[in-house]
Amino acid sequence: MHNEIEDQPSANRAVITGCGSFVPAKILTNDDLSHMVDTSDEWITTRTGIKERHITTDTETTADLAIAAAKEALDYAGLDAAELDLITVATITPEMVFPSTACFVQRALGATKAWAFDIAAACSGFVYSLHMVHQLMQNRQLDSALVIGAETLTKITNWKDRGSCILFGDGAGAVVVQRKQEGSRGILYSTLGADGTYWESLNCQAHGSRHPAPKPLEDPSKAYMQIKGREVYQQAVRRIVEAVTDCMEHCGLGLDDVAMMVSHQMNARIIESAAKRLKMPPEKVFVNIQKYGNTSAASVPIAFDECMREGKVKKGDIIIFVAFGAGVTWGANVIEL
Repeated sequence: MHNEIEDQPSANRAVITGCGSFVPAKILTNDDLSHMVDTSDEWITTRTGIKERHITTDTETTADLAIAAAKEALDYAGLDAAELDLITVATITPEMVFPSTACFVQRALGATKAWAFDIAAACSGFVYSLHMVHQLMQNRQLDSALVIGAETLTKITNWKDRGSCILFGDGAGAVVVQRKQEGSRGILYSTLGADGTYWESLNCQAHGSRHPAPKPLEDPSKAYMQIKGREVYQQAVRRIVEAVTDCMEHCGLGLDDVAMMVSHQMNARIIESAAKRLKMPPEKVFVNIQKYGNTSAASVPIAFDECMREGKVKKGDIIIFVAFGAGVTWGANVIEL
């Protein structure tokens, strides 16, 4: 299934007015991993581009990370949490089965008038969330929203599987989106897609209704993330290229018009391969996977926050967010800052 969403002419724009991020203090380096599984810094770096990742302690939770990132974003935007209409948290490692992680964030921030929910679209969750907020603002049903991507992937990582444990890290990123009437600023266009036939390429099967908690797992590894690396690589490159191409063609953009492509940080080789096919120059492709690893739904907002704070993008620039994740799902947003 593939669904393209076109921006309709309207004075109501979903404008990003604030951003923030947070990662746990504890760092796990490639050298640290070499003492846990049969691997090395060279092996990991060559294949993924990752040098280190941040990991939560036993007491840190997804909501903790989300709340910290949210506070940064609200401070950046100069917005009081009490003014928020909506809080969304994109995550596949929620605080608990229910209630939603977003409700824990809402309570901690004192966002008393905000409704709240989580979205589970894996690494594409943040991109999916932005589109939904955009549509609500275009229809005048929303004035302000806090959109968060937060993950504690290391809590569902199999530390004995060298093919997967090297990839993942924990963190959270957030943006404040407000309905404004400022010319063309805001989310201009989104393209989203999914193909459930590839669900086995990246999954974590416990403990949903198929493998409920009271029932012992026939295969204990199903409690952890499982990934088919080659299949994910091929699908990811293809879908990223398709999504970004669609965005540029639909919006009539050339390479000179795009200030930065902020991709989900799944693997540096995937990002490089996709950028090469798109003819996107390296200086217009933001990569920070070397510091954080793959943080799923948190990776795009963490990367965007770094872009903003390092001055790599500025007000008036056109950027593209793009992501690919389990489901499989994919999507992209074109945004004028």
